[in-house]
Amino acid sequence: MSTKISFSNSDNITLSAKLEMPEGNAKAYALFAHCFTCNKNLTAIKNIAKALNKEGIAVMRFDFTGLGDSDGDFADTNFTSNINDLVAASHFLSENYEAPKILIGHSLGGAAVLFAASQIDSVEAVATIGAPSSPDHVGHLFGSKINDINDDEATLVNIGGRPFSIKKQFLDDINSKNSKQVVKSLRKALLIMHSPQDTIVGVENASELYIAAMHPKSFVSLDGADHLLSNKEDSLYVGEIIAAWSKRYVSVSEVEKTNSKFHRENMVSVQIGRDKYYTTIDTGDHQMIADEPISVGGQNIGPGPYELLLSSLGTCTVMTLRMYADRKKWPLEQVTLHLEMSRQAEGTLITRHLLVDGELDDTQRQRLKEIADKCPVHKTITGDIKIETVLEG
Repeated sequence: MSTKISFSNSDNITLSAKLEMPEGNAKAYALFAHCFTCNKNLTAIKNIAKALNKEGIAVMRFDFTGLGDSDGDFADTNFTSNINDLVAASHFLSENYEAPKILIGHSLGGAAVLFAASQIDSVEAVATIGAPSSPDHVGHLFGSKINDINDDEATLVNIGGRPFSIKKQFLDDINSKNSKQVVKSLRKALLIMHSPQDTIVGVENASELYIAAMHPKSFVSLDGADHLLSNKEDSLYVGEIIAAWSKRYVSVSEVEKTNSKFHRENMVSVQIGRDKYYTTIDTGDHQMIADEPISVGGQNIGPGPYELLLSSLGTCTVMTLRMYADRKKWPLEQVTLHLEMSRQAEGTLITRHLLVDGELDDTQRQRLKEIADKCPVHKTITGDIKIETVLEG
């Protein structure tokens, strides 16, 4: 679930944000800082948030002052103001939801979260993606204009095909910041992610940060990815890695579902928003996602409805065979089932290709084939099913 929100920074400027919530209550909150001159709606950031949501982590992504949908003049901002915006965002989360335990930053946003972490007591883990080892690294983006900036109060520079006004105070600010010293005194779990093929911020920056940091620290190579994580698989991978890594360092309390009516045994909650066909599935103790193929307008992030149907039938079938063989004390080692669905003139046909491994005789193998047809889900979908829809609220 994505909710548009706004909050004020220390200069009383309104900043625009989105809060991505997982199904049910969030186990932890993460705050995301985007790259230099980017905004919160970068596709890679959305994908990272989805992957974290899948693991029960809420993500707040926002636009820094003067960028995206946030108010203010970008020319009046600097690296310090970005840090202050992060701190303001953390205050908003603390007062309205829950204090953030995870900070995630991309590129210069990665450098910003390293500085902000020391000012946000609730933070237990920090993850950087393609971050420079020093904020002044962004100076190379200004090219030959850097001398003009030093001589003038405001200079128009082209970054990523878009014009931005940069003032001398911006250069002075980034040149005054020492990332390595901040990282060394961080005292929070640190995950550094970087691509060896990053042509914007070289991977040597990750090495410098890692050497400067104290344990616990981790490094993950994003081999093959570009700086902006343009490939969807790369950004989803980043989100999955952060979610898995953070479990070791972030204190997470298992919370009861707010709507227990829909979390009894054999009950499932399914929810879809405006983001095409991306769907969350909650069984109470487990969360999953579903989607549609790209060919029909989806993003192919998860299995489709019919794939889930076949998965349900297949899971029930192999579990039933395992239970039966155990009860009979038969030497069944492994069951593999391949399922496919086809539409024919007389109706829909589901074909199961059953492979059973073990020292089984022909009689036992044939009996297992018969038992496959007796699994509860098989009986349910081939029986007399009635579906009743009750409109809530």
